[in-house]
Amino acid sequence: MYDRYTSPLSERYASKEMQYIFSPDKKFRTWRKLWIALAESEMELGLQITQEQVDELKAHAEDINYDVAKAREKEVRHDVMSHVYAYGVQCPKAKGIIHLGATSCYVGDNTDLIIMTEALKLVRRKLINVIAELAKFADTYKAQPTLAFTHFQPAQPTTVGKRATLWIQEFLLDLEDLEHVISTMKLLGSKGTTGTQASFLELFDGDHEKIKKLEELIAEKMGFAACYPVSGQTYSRKVDTRVLNVLAGIAASAHKFSNDIRLLQHLKEVEEPFEKSQIGSSAMAYKRNPMRSERIASLADYVIADAMNPAIVSATQWFERTLDDSANKRISIPEGFLAVDGILDLCLNVVDGLVVYDKVINRRLMSELPFMATENIMMDAVKAGGDRQELHEKIRTLSMEAGRNVKQEGKENNLLELIAADPAFNMTLEDLQKAMDPTKYTGRAKEQVTEFLEETVKPILSANREILGMTAEINV
Repeated sequence: MYDRYTSPLSERYASKEMQYIFSPDKKFRTWRKLWIALAESEMELGLQITQEQVDELKAHAEDINYDVAKAREKEVRHDVMSHVYAYGVQCPKAKGIIHLGATSCYVGDNTDLIIMTEALKLVRRKLINVIAELAKFADTYKAQPTLAFTHFQPAQPTTVGKRATLWIQEFLLDLEDLEHVISTMKLLGSKGTTGTQASFLELFDGDHEKIKKLEELIAEKMGFAACYPVSGQTYSRKVDTRVLNVLAGIAASAHKFSNDIRLLQHLKEVEEPFEKSQIGSSAMAYKRNPMRSERIASLADYVIADAMNPAIVSATQWFERTLDDSANKRISIPEGFLAVDGILDLCLNVVDGLVVYDKVINRRLMSELPFMATENIMMDAVKAGGDRQELHEKIRTLSMEAGRNVKQEGKENNLLELIAADPAFNMTLEDLQKAMDPTKYTGRAKEQVTEFLEETVKPILSANREILGMTAEINV
């Protein structure tokens, strides 16, 4: 096992559930279900296929004889026909009607669409659980004042919970896109070699209505509402582009979240989980690196770049089909899903164990608050009889002096002391310190969190309560 390449996505990052969705076993079992759906539908529409033949196919839907298929593929160099042969070995009565009228894309493309749809639903489940955990965090810290940043420079205060709603909102936008794509996924159906259904027209003696009904039956049996109305030999590769774009959107939101966590951990305000025996650095034993958040960012970079693959494939297909999509598609689609699966597990793990250091948060906020309180201080001084223009200039001058003390001298912010010493303000230090309540400067942050969670997030979580409660194990 150590003498060949193995994908880190399967070895380190993706869950077993997502890995199985893209496994060969899942693919070949789906092929057999599609062959059963085709044969049963053709029988129901009057072809000379017996119930006994269909029952035989169903009896061997799960016990795939991989050894026979593998040996046959060495001879014929065709994976679909090898599995048709292997299925026929197990089903001698039905051997002659397996894959009747179909081309390889009947099983190949329909299976890809089925697998992507199932994978999208797993992504949806995990995304909703990430949103649920972030909602708990936002609610817990909705009133905790913290220094906000614009351009990573100190700005007007917000709350820890309000900041978390910004992360949630981006994930909710991804959820909207995800649900739209899931709701519009269709099967290729039974379109034939160039999408004209000519082989099926021959089978059904020119009966167009039966051919249309055939696709309806296959879609219904496979759990889909419909098939794409037209195609070449394959379903439009534009579908893959839509799917990967949704995954890239989730990756971008997760990356943004991880950036903020990493910056907050640098500030020692909020920290991702750090296990008791975890080592942060081989050289610096004191270090507590935000490795989970860094991994989110790293995988997200991959997914965002990976979204270019299906776009290029879609743009460069020729007429009814070319095979230059195949190798790319085998890599880009599964690995995009495996990476997003790992990202969401990491997000779930990080949010579930976030540590908030409120004293550090408060200390930093209070060190900057005097600057932000100057407008209120000036208004109070004007009420006491001061001249607004004169006071504005004095505050500007004193703020510059206090800033120099902090930056050049390494001293504490002494702006309040400087203002109290200036008789133009007619305010004592005690008067000024009364203005230093951080909650006076967070606006409607607390109320916004409450309203957002109640009006926007809660209805979504309530509608999906049966899938909540997921936890995530991180492999390394």
